[in-house]
Amino acid sequence: MYAVILAGGGGTRLWPLSRAQRPKPFLPLLDGGRSLLQATVERLAPLVAPEDVYVVTDVRYHDLVREVVPALPAANIVGEPMGRNTAAAVAMAGHAIDRPADEVMISLHADQAIADEDGFRAVLATAGERAQAGDIVTVGIEPTEPATGFGYILAAGEAAPYAGRDTYRVERFEEKPTAERARELVDGGRAYWNAGAFVWRRDTLLDGLARHAPDIDRPMRDWFATPGGDIASMYATLPERAIDYALLEPASLESLVAVVPASIGWSDLGSWSALRDQRGGEGSPVIATEGSARVIDAGSRNVLVHAAGGRTVATVGLDDVVVVDTPDAVLVISTAAAQDVKKVVNLLKDEGSDLL
Repeated sequence: MYAVILAGGGGTRLWPLSRAQRPKPFLPLLDGGRSLLQATVERLAPLVAPEDVYVVTDVRYHDLVREVVPALPAANIVGEPMGRNTAAAVAMAGHAIDRPADEVMISLHADQAIADEDGFRAVLATAGERAQAGDIVTVGIEPTEPATGFGYILAAGEAAPYAGRDTYRVERFEEKPTAERARELVDGGRAYWNAGAFVWRRDTLLDGLARHAPDIDRPMRDWFATPGGDIASMYATLPERAIDYALLEPASLESLVAVVPASIGWSDLGSWSALRDQRGGEGSPVIATEGSARVIDAGSRNVLVHAAGGRTVATVGLDDVVVVDTPDAVLVISTAAAQDVKKVVNLLKDEGSDLL
């Protein structure tokens, strides 16, 4: 088995900390000041040997990868000339990383937190065994609430045991549902959150892309067959499409996708409220992060203060609020509106601001 970690940009919902020059995967958001990418690499061991871990990232972030994961061989960093969403990134990994056709690839995002790392590796081992038989396998997170911010995987049929765990055939995928539909899915007992963690043989991946996403696969296949041309020009022709839409959804209609249910303390850390929950959870008092700055409080609860601006931050009588202090921008937002940080980012884009 080998692993491909997608460490692109984005993370706009974690502005003003996540910026174009240092996006979410490279931020020290976990205990001990570890970056999300560093934690993702570390949790793969010992299932995947260090020399079998690869990172796909924008060429702008090559040095950032080397900075946060210095043990990663430079040859294991695959650079994209520009971001074209996850289907292009996965296709790049499939074509650029020269591994045996029948070897199993794990595809993961770099910007997630997982509490039960042993359990996560056990789930990947099960997925790898089923993938070796030719299936496309996804990890399904057992939902803890009817969340509307995640896509869902609907399982069908009888359980099939692999490596001591039950796996299921995937009936279909559902994108972010309404609150009512999310409740129906969770109550049904066969729906899982889509964590974007996929396992497949290299030849299964490339065959699937050739069938279902030829507008991505063919230009890339042609370029790698006769390298030396301008890869940026080729990349600019590729559609921006997620691998879920490009491959997983159409393959599920052919009954070629399986799911391994997992209860592993997973969080996508996709917003400041998610980070608050991961660091302390609702009901906690003030949670302060980012070392040297001083945070003082009088009577607040359910508050996250990320003090990276070098100033003292004081909170008084707040509830369900996030405060993010950086040297050039301050964000104060209710956790209920944490998903709306993107609106601020869009306003700054319209202004041509240098705060992005």
